[in-house]
Amino acid sequence: MQSHTVEHQPQQSRFLVKLDSEEAVLQYELTNDTSVDFYRTYVPDSGRGQGIAEKLVRAGLAWAKEKGYKVEASCWYVKKFLHK
Repeated sequence: MQSHTVEHQPQQSRFLVKLDSEEAVLQYELTNDTSVDFYRTYVPDSGRGQGIAEKLVRAGLAWAKEKGYKVEASCWYVKKFLHK
């Protein structure tokens, strides 16, 4: 299994894993000064089944915790992950 590096791109409000010519992303929106909504997780077919979505979500949640943000989850995957 390939090691995938998560990159935070705050200007685009997303976390990213580069997969050759494709990208896996976790997108978010700062809903106010104290809350963040993770609203979309996407992993292309070529990257599925490798734990990339989980890695993206873990990075996003760690960042939110570090910043002291309350986490909201419009994305079903993030919501499911929070209830584990």
